[in-house]
Amino acid sequence: MTPQFEFVEKSLSAMITKMTGRFSFVVMIILAVLSGCASLPPGSNFAKTKSSALANSEETRLGRQFENAGREHGDNSGFRIIPAGANGFLVRMQMINAAERTLDLQYYIFRDDDTGQLLTSAVLRAADRGVRVRILLDDGDTVAGDEQITKLAAHPSIEVRIFNPFAYRGHSELLRATEFTFNASRLDYRMHNKLFVVDNAIALIGGRNIGDQYFQIDPDSQFADDDVFVAGPITKKLSSSFDEFWNSDLSIPAEALSGEKPSHATLRERRMELKQQNREIKATGVDYLKRVASGEPFDGIISGRLPLIWAHAQLIYDSPDKKKVEDGEMVGKLMHRAVANAALEVKSELLMVTPFLIPGKEGMQLIEDLRKRNVRVRILTNSLDSSMILPAQAGYMHYRIPLLEEGVELYEIRSLLGNTRGSGETKAISRYGNYSLHAKLFVFDRQKLFIGSMNFDQRSMHLNTEIGLIIDSPVLAQQIATRFDAMVQPANAYQLALRPNDVGQSLVWRTRKNGKTVEYTTEPARSDWQRIKANILSLLPMDDEL
Repeated sequence: MTPQFEFVEKSLSAMITKMTGRFSFVVMIILAVLSGCASLPPGSNFAKTKSSALANSEETRLGRQFENAGREHGDNSGFRIIPAGANGFLVRMQMINAAERTLDLQYYIFRDDDTGQLLTSAVLRAADRGVRVRILLDDGDTVAGDEQITKLAAHPSIEVRIFNPFAYRGHSELLRATEFTFNASRLDYRMHNKLFVVDNAIALIGGRNIGDQYFQIDPDSQFADDDVFVAGPITKKLSSSFDEFWNSDLSIPAEALSGEKPSHATLRERRMELKQQNREIKATGVDYLKRVASGEPFDGIISGRLPLIWAHAQLIYDSPDKKKVEDGEMVGKLMHRAVANAALEVKSELLMVTPFLIPGKEGMQLIEDLRKRNVRVRILTNSLDSSMILPAQAGYMHYRIPLLEEGVELYEIRSLLGNTRGSGETKAISRYGNYSLHAKLFVFDRQKLFIGSMNFDQRSMHLNTEIGLIIDSPVLAQQIATRFDAMVQPANAYQLALRPNDVGQSLVWRTRKNGKTVEYTTEPARSDWQRIKANILSLLPMDDEL
């Protein structure tokens, strides 16, 4: 889920429908006064210890294996794309089980649902056998239950920190919205990074958060995304980026927000809850632990049966204090510039997969520059019927005609796919018709690719921190391009086109259903009400927030 989109939508609704009662009003005013002038998050003065990634990763089995393999491949790193959501879950569980010394997790979202609970249990087991665990989470899109992860901080081998937290720690949408309103300059700034590192030797990076939706096992909602498994020298750079965020002034120990470290009794209760929840998960008919115990796909990757692609790669990420870097107050890193530079070097074709497409002036200028050189630009994004975030979809609506006029080939994914090839989901799940894009991928001339957390929107460019890799690999680039070609087939996507009318041009959506070509002149949607809401939201000047 992209930062603040759903939160803003829910908050607006909550403020309209729930702003009743004198007590609530008084609480909101007090909260606003307490938080309105804060430049640093609550808990900033809490004493915390700096720490860093494992220095001698070669002392672990994975470290030795991939240090030797890196030397054999000229100090390149090894990569394997993981497109299937269920495999994204399995490989995380298996990587945790393989950890010997350290485990670092950095996420925008960590849900307390089935997969979140299973991963939490695995993390606890790793800590029990002496693995040092650091968990860094953003606070922008937490929902009731997600706070359970902070109870792990009672374990002597686990630390949990919250990036740029709210002062209010409950789940009242009204109170969160009020605090946000009075302290938007700080709270609008979020950490959108996704990173998972084991023993400073192997890692996962990409667009997936932790949750059933992101692993494409929830019938009600599937977010299609990609991870890339990483081994070799660049893993140490990934760990350095984690350390930078972990030790940032914006990363606050969980106990600083609760007022005390969780007790051992609290942790014991959490262990019991997780055991019961895991039994209930198994009783539903899907034995995830049995699938984890099979060892695949992780064993195949480690053994070489599922081979890695060895290539040079560039790690790009925003500084933890990106906002100050953007404002010119300090020197730091801004990753969107590196992605833009890679795009401007394209000679023949740029492919883009992005769930949220709000290019702004900079993005439109980049595309115009490419089209002037006759570079083919093809973009796959969400349709109205596949989008879960209406404000983002409404912002995107303004750019469709200008993009088509520039000669961009524009596709919108359907929520019900005609063919699951390349989609990352199973046929059984696809029949529910709740497919939505969440991947962030660029392919440059089918020679190299970008994979990471950055959407092609204003929020990723200017308001959130992001992370990703630019990998120089024609093999991996072609893999993504092949999947792109499969996903934009008429059975899976709408291709947008322009049709002249009495007042200029209008949009049409072309697709294929039941073996027949279909053309819509009215935007496909889940309902008339969804279409009406999107059109109303499109009237609001929200681009800078999207």
